[in-house]
Amino acid sequence: MLVMGIESTAHTFGVGIVSDGKIIANEKEMYKIGTEGMIPSKVAEYHINNAPIVVERALKSAGVNLNEIEGIGYACGPGLGPCLQVGELTAKSIATRLGIKIAQVNHPVAHVEVARKHAKMKDPLVLYVSGGNSQILKTVRKPFLHYSVFGETMDIGVGNMLDNFARALKLNPAWGSTVAKTAENGKYVPLPYTVKGTEFSFTGLLTSATKHIGSESARDLCYSIQETAFAMLCEATERVMMLTNAKELCVCGGVGQSTRLKEMLAAMATSHNAKLGFAPNEFNADNGAMIAVVAEDMLRKGMSTKISECSINQRYRIDRAELAW
Repeated sequence: MLVMGIESTAHTFGVGIVSDGKIIANEKEMYKIGTEGMIPSKVAEYHINNAPIVVERALKSAGVNLNEIEGIGYACGPGLGPCLQVGELTAKSIATRLGIKIAQVNHPVAHVEVARKHAKMKDPLVLYVSGGNSQILKTVRKPFLHYSVFGETMDIGVGNMLDNFARALKLNPAWGSTVAKTAENGKYVPLPYTVKGTEFSFTGLLTSATKHIGSESARDLCYSIQETAFAMLCEATERVMMLTNAKELCVCGGVGQSTRLKEMLAAMATSHNAKLGFAPNEFNADNGAMIAVVAEDMLRKGMSTKISECSINQRYRIDRAELAW
């Protein structure tokens, strides 16, 4: 089955194409945030201008024409409303033109599933870390098969926290990845550490690190905020690993690209004789291929939606999405 997937939840407009489970195209354009962050209306306008370009590029990369696409999926949430609407309208337009079925894909599920499949894991414990999400997940079969949340942030996602700190430091671009580069060879400055059972909080850490700007070097602060946040994630994840007796751990999402986080998780997993898995960075960052992967599974199981009933859900939690296993 030849399926196209469209991602537009935030700064990225991505288009991926899969053929019987194999990713054959993954193209995208990403809004450049500079030091100001994301203004939803501006990002949506960027997506509108780039949507046809990225679709055409994906088709060319896959070596197929639009009429050959047999199904389509789009990220219907969670995300920024104006951005989600661009992806929805693009997918509905293509589905209407071709007369094909459409699947509404939960964005976090797509992150997890593309990583799980790349790591060749059956049913791992999952640490999903991105801009808006920081959750520890495991499948539960009742009342339907879904990823249940065993632990999560009590305030903001770790990615948003790092991005906010990058903006406070006026780093350009204001991404967590820039914080990671700045952190190299830094020294630790004590900062608040908040873990309560399997949940964690990042706002106190962000506030304290921001207050230290000017009195401590940017390098030391970046090192310290990253080490503290990642240690919190590892502690909570280890606790769930022990509670569930999991022997596989999968990390995914934009922050899952972090080399340092993967090093810390690998050490923790090894101490429990568990295996750590993850996808290549191309598939941890927001991308259309991960949407296509899940859309194909959904369409094969008959989990399509009438075009007239398609919508977006800015707060679409992962534990509300049925899995197409």
